[in-house]
Amino acid sequence: MNENASYESLEPLFFPRSVAVLGASENPNKLGHIQVKALLDGNFTGEIYPINPRSSEIAGLTCYPSLTEVPGSVDLAIFCVSANQVQQSLEDCAKKRVKAGIIFASGYSETGEEGKRQQAIMAEMARKNGIRFIGPNCVGLVNTINGLVGTFSPGVMSHPLQEERAVGYVSQSGAFGVLTYMAAAQHGLTFNYFVSVGNEMDIEFADVVEYMIHDPKTKVISGYLEGAKDPAKLRRLAKEALNCNKPIIVMKTGRSNAGSRAAASHTGSLAGSDQIYDAFFKQTGIVRANDYEEIISFSKLFLSGKLPTGRNTVIITSSGGRGINEADRCEANGLHILPLCEETQKKIKQCIPSFASASNPIDLTAAASVTNPELFIAPLKALVEDPEVDNIIFTEFPMFWEAHHPLLKEFIQTCKHSDKFVLVTTFPLQGMSIPKAAPELERNGIPVIPGDLNPISSLAKLVGYSDKYRKNQLANTQEKAFKQERQDAKQLLHHLLKPGAALSEFEASKLLAQYDIPTAKKALAQTLEEAVQHADTIGYPVVLKIDSKDIPHKTEANGIRLNIENERELQSAYADILRSAKLYKSDAVINGVSVHEMLPKGIEVIVGVTKDPAFGPVIMFGLGGIFVETFKDISFRVAPITRQDAAEMIEEIKARAILKGVRGQSPADLDAIMDVLLNISELIMDANGLIEELDINPIIVYENGLKAADALIIASHPVLEQSEVMG
Repeated sequence: MNENASYESLEPLFFPRSVAVLGASENPNKLGHIQVKALLDGNFTGEIYPINPRSSEIAGLTCYPSLTEVPGSVDLAIFCVSANQVQQSLEDCAKKRVKAGIIFASGYSETGEEGKRQQAIMAEMARKNGIRFIGPNCVGLVNTINGLVGTFSPGVMSHPLQEERAVGYVSQSGAFGVLTYMAAAQHGLTFNYFVSVGNEMDIEFADVVEYMIHDPKTKVISGYLEGAKDPAKLRRLAKEALNCNKPIIVMKTGRSNAGSRAAASHTGSLAGSDQIYDAFFKQTGIVRANDYEEIISFSKLFLSGKLPTGRNTVIITSSGGRGINEADRCEANGLHILPLCEETQKKIKQCIPSFASASNPIDLTAAASVTNPELFIAPLKALVEDPEVDNIIFTEFPMFWEAHHPLLKEFIQTCKHSDKFVLVTTFPLQGMSIPKAAPELERNGIPVIPGDLNPISSLAKLVGYSDKYRKNQLANTQEKAFKQERQDAKQLLHHLLKPGAALSEFEASKLLAQYDIPTAKKALAQTLEEAVQHADTIGYPVVLKIDSKDIPHKTEANGIRLNIENERELQSAYADILRSAKLYKSDAVINGVSVHEMLPKGIEVIVGVTKDPAFGPVIMFGLGGIFVETFKDISFRVAPITRQDAAEMIEEIKARAILKGVRGQSPADLDAIMDVLLNISELIMDANGLIEELDINPIIVYENGLKAADALIIASHPVLEQSEVMG
């Protein structure tokens, strides 16, 4: 991977003035012939140079014996040669000063150590000579704007191209990418770019995303992702894309929790790899598609040119059953089926038959919709005047209205002069699914999508993206970069953290206090007399806890005593705690017994950090105490986080209603929780990889303020040098 190359260096790959086909062939069954024909059939706008020492002409084009004998310059070389010829061909590219290449051949890093070694040699040669490469082990690249069909896949050319080409697609799976390209074409969506990155020897997924962000022809960036090679770069790019309202929608595979692990902290044990990806996508505004159908339908919805203003949705149908079915689908995907106000219902009732329904879903009935297609317009006029309505879904549409039909023109004008998002989604029946007016509707910003493409789910995702985009725009204008300089805190951080060791709770609390995280009043006692003095100072009731780096989970060691009301109880509890700790771990180094104030009851939450192999430090928030493992009501974000991220973390958990106050209970101080999340983010970034896991559990939250009752911090193990790892 060429980390220093800019996205501009990909221009010869997407828009070459000339292409050389290495290994071109006269045999129509050979890859080299298929590739030459693909360029010709695609009407590639540049020069095509077949390369084969045994041919003088291929497919009507002059063939050259070697790359170096091509008379003009070559921007792009397509390697239609076997793996054992790739090295020599790469050397020829270096001599010819070729700018970019596509390598189809397999047998490299995907095969084992020797393949990795060969690929690394090729990558270094490409880097030294400034050649940008797609592959190896890929199916290539297609640019439908200039006819560059740099692939051997026949499926890519088997469908007619649509006029609008504004969706780019990049895939870490060649075959699945081709299938998605074909499915999109079948449903009237032509990708402007299709890129299969293969082994990502040089150009990787995020590099292509970066190119598309800066490409004015691309309005939506889509793709198939198995794993991000450079999550930090992808995060930066996602922010750029969000800033310019260019959504990134990806199908990310691997939803299992195979990446989760046993860990000392709650956070470490609860964090699964897919959960982290999910959080990363929410945080960055990347839309996660469940399947390729959602990529197609989301793209079509976005290309309508209008963003939804909210989740309030109204359904207009000619079938009561269909309306209920779509209403269920909407609610399941987070869209709100809005109960219509009396005024709007009154307007609708004036223009529909008495046996039809003006409530949401609005049921025009089958007979009325067939004999009176103007009924599709009547409720629309009332709904566009209702400020509570955000989205209007038609589950049917008059099948035979032509583009010039006056009712269709009236329908389009009503939609165009409204901020409501209008969608037509028809039942997927072959031969009668798409109304004749569909092209005219879509030209005017009204998407028509059959139900088998999951348009309801995609509309919900577009609503989520729209909300994220607007919040991002607001944050860009309001949020000022503010970072406190905490030199004393950083010094303490680096002083306390010893590789692989856990901090005692007393040390952890000391560190949290340096980052303005309120903790319970406490003092460390090494004798019974000191414990009594500390309790008198703090004030009864108090809590006693064993303090030892070797006993991270004090409850398991029976090392906590709560609600100690007086000195007599304290004396008994002090002896019990020391005895229990020694029984639990006889060789534990005991620092003493810490005396804490007994915090009044409040709402218990947890804030934690774990280190993810791909994303680095990840922050968790959820319901605290003993319930975190039971209910797993948690949310994650990749550090560092913003205040908006912190607010979204709180909003995501199911227990948010408890935090906001239920059954007469006072609401919790949400601003104080957000402050803790932001301060933890700062702490973990200051640690710069030195912290493996962190748990503050529970944090007791009150109507005004909060206090951390317990904390666990575990330092990272030192990273071994490569020579040590290899032995």
